[in-house]
Amino acid sequence: MVLYDLHPDAKIGSNVTISNFTTICEDVVIGDNTWIGPNVTIFPGARIGAGCKIFPGSVIAAQPQDLKFAGEYTTVEIGDGNVIRECCTINRGTAASGRTVIGNNNLLMAYVHVAHDCVLGDNCVLANNATLAGHIILGDYVILGGKTACLQFIHIGSHVITQGGSLIDKDIPPFVKAARYPIQYCGVNSLGLQRRGFSRESINNISDIYRYIFVKGLPLADALELVKERYGNTDEGKQVLAFVGNANTGLMSGYRSTRSKE
Repeated sequence: MVLYDLHPDAKIGSNVTISNFTTICEDVVIGDNTWIGPNVTIFPGARIGAGCKIFPGSVIAAQPQDLKFAGEYTTVEIGDGNVIRECCTINRGTAASGRTVIGNNNLLMAYVHVAHDCVLGDNCVLANNATLAGHIILGDYVILGGKTACLQFIHIGSHVITQGGSLIDKDIPPFVKAARYPIQYCGVNSLGLQRRGFSRESINNISDIYRYIFVKGLPLADALELVKERYGNTDEGKQVLAFVGNANTGLMSGYRSTRSKE
C-alpha cells in the first residue's frame, strides 16, 4: 500500500526509500541509495545526490523567504552522502545566483535552516538550530555550534569551528576557532586540523599567521604585509591572504580578554 505522494515526473534513482506521508513534487531528482523518512516535503527544483538520508519533517527546495523573489526558476543542489536531520529547511535560490548548494558528506542536525543562495562545502557539521541567512558561503570542514546564527552575505573559511550560540556578523577566516559577541578570534582549530592530517609545521605556521593578524594588535595592513613576507609562499599563508583580501563583510575582531581588571 502506497502511503506517500510521488509525482510521476520526479526522477528517482535505484534503491531509494520513500517513507510514509512524504510528498515529492515534479522537477525533483533523487540519486541512488537515498533514504527519505516520513513526513518529508521535497518541492520542485530539488536535486539530491546519492546515499543521502533525510529525516522526518524536513522541507527541501521551498520558495525562498525573500520579498524580492518573483517566482523565477531556481534550484537546491544537494550532493552525495549528506545527512539532513529532523525538521531542517533548505530553501531554493533567487535570481541572485539561481541556486542553493550543499556539497558532499555534510551533517545538518535537527532544525537547521539554510536560506536562499547559500553555498556549503564538503564535510561540514551544522549543529541543532544553526541558522544561515541568505548568500552565505561556508568552506569545507566547517563546524557551527548549536544555535549559531549567521548574518546574510557572511563568508566562513574552511576548518572553522564556532561556539554554540554565536551570532556571526563578520567573515571568519580559515583554520580558526571563533566565539563571543561580537564574534572574535579564539585561537587556531588545532585539534580539528590534527584530525584531518595537517602537519605540525603547518599548524605552527597557521598559529604564527594569526598571531600577527589577531593577537599582536597590529594594523591589519601591516599584519598582512608581515604574513605575506614570512608565509606568503606556504599553502596556509596563501589561503589566509586570499580569504582576508576578499573579506565580504569585514573581518572578525582579534582576541580580547574578558577578565576584569584588578
